[in-house]
Amino acid sequence: MTPIEVEEATQPIEPLAVTPFTRRPVSTWTVKSRTWIPRLEIPAARRWTLALAGALLLSAAGIGLVYQDDINNQASIRALTLHNESLTGRNLTLEDQLKATQTNLTASLGELAKTKAELEHPHLSIWNVPQQIKGSTWYLAGGIPDTFTYHLQATSSGPMSVSILTFEQFGQAIACVNNGAGSTNYCMHHRGTVQTWPNITNINVDFHDAEGCADYMAVFTSGSTVTVTPNVSVTYNPANHSTGACA
Repeated sequence: MTPIEVEEATQPIEPLAVTPFTRRPVSTWTVKSRTWIPRLEIPAARRWTLALAGALLLSAAGIGLVYQDDINNQASIRALTLHNESLTGRNLTLEDQLKATQTNLTASLGELAKTKAELEHPHLSIWNVPQQIKGSTWYLAGGIPDTFTYHLQATSSGPMSVSILTFEQFGQAIACVNNGAGSTNYCMHHRGTVQTWPNITNINVDFHDAEGCADYMAVFTSGSTVTVTPNVSVTYNPANHSTGACA
């Protein structure tokens, strides 16, 4: 290979021309865009106003909910109050009914006790027909039954004498009359008696000695003609022991 000889350049090389960077002016559109953006920003005072308005709206909504809830509660309270008043009225009605029932029950128990007492101690009338005593030689006599309380009640149109005698005393009175010791009106009350009521027109006594003894009789006499109107009765009341002349 044959070498080639390069001639050295004698002419200086001119440097490349460099065009300096020139800042282009901002276009009108860009400037307008930059001036429009800040106008979208909301001032702090307006933000506070909006926040306060929002808070007020929320508060109003909350108050509305509370108000509605209060209305509902008041309606519930009224309903419960009416229900309670209704129950109170029913309770008062039931109390009145209970009192009436208790009153009726008490009355029924009282009647039952009275009926039981009457069944255990029956009351019977044994002499209620008016009769005459025709002078001092007459008498009216009746036995006093055993196991009974004797209710001696009578009136007369004139003075009469009434005595309760044992059978032995009655026998002595009859002997007194038969022996001529006195009239019937005298002997029945002066030869021994258990009890005697001379010259009366009314008598009302209870005699208990026959409740445990079968040894008594009642005798009515008068010194003149009189009409005796008796209302004699007895009540069954047996004693658990001997009484009177039998004791």
